[in-house]
Amino acid sequence: MIQVFNYIADLQSYLKAKRDSGLTVGLVPTMGALHEGHLSLMRRAKKENDIAVASVFVNPVQFNNPVDLEKYPRTPERDVALLESAGCDAVFMPSVEEMYPAKVEDHYDFGAIEHVMEGACRPGHFNGVAIVVRKLFEIVEPNRAYFGEKDFQQLAIISKLVKDYNINLEVVPCDIVREKDGLAMSSRNMRLNADERAIAPMIYKVLRETVAEYETMSPAEMKALALKKYSDIKQFDVEYVEIADETTLQSVSDWKDSEHARIFVALQLGPVRLIDNLRIY
Repeated sequence: MIQVFNYIADLQSYLKAKRDSGLTVGLVPTMGALHEGHLSLMRRAKKENDIAVASVFVNPVQFNNPVDLEKYPRTPERDVALLESAGCDAVFMPSVEEMYPAKVEDHYDFGAIEHVMEGACRPGHFNGVAIVVRKLFEIVEPNRAYFGEKDFQQLAIISKLVKDYNINLEVVPCDIVREKDGLAMSSRNMRLNADERAIAPMIYKVLRETVAEYETMSPAEMKALALKKYSDIKQFDVEYVEIADETTLQSVSDWKDSEHARIFVALQLGPVRLIDNLRIY
């Protein structure tokens, strides 16, 4: 039977008893509106740890757009039922006041990786992510924490947070989970209308078609090809296409300069902002 905690002290008391018994803890931080991608993280957390914990908290300090925060889907009862079906032992669902009893003024500097792509488009976003994730790590004290590669830049930021602040846990990256038609699973997908949902799989289709040209194109040519393909789809309003090194997240100008490169896209489809990425090599 899954246990739901709204207060930090109650969750910590529960987890202390588990840890005192020698049990390991895995954490899956979420903002709710769960889908199969989240549940795959939870199943992995349960498989690799004795106790699997999820957090469900729509974190206001990582939204630079108040409308986006207001419209972010919230389905708490459904979330708890889905988490239980995936083997979750405990879910932490705090109020904003519980998480942030005082004004939040922490500031993190992650260097170059935070100023490109999502960082350039959403000022302050990664600072808000770091604030909540570090707080969750301190509350839960997990052995391992699980994050999906759809938010690849976020994963890089969190890995750097753990390294920079010597946080004693393992960050576990997990593959993107996709719908049958290729669309990367996202809580935002439920805000798409039928027409938008029908065109959305083109995001991944263009990524795959572009990456298929890797042997014959330079990074600049590949980026231009992807931008052309996306601009031909009138429903898409592209924010960026970037070809970047997986470690530094900086633009790749020559394939030989990067051990692993990835193509990233962010675009607006109707009222919804969607991101995706695909490894090139």
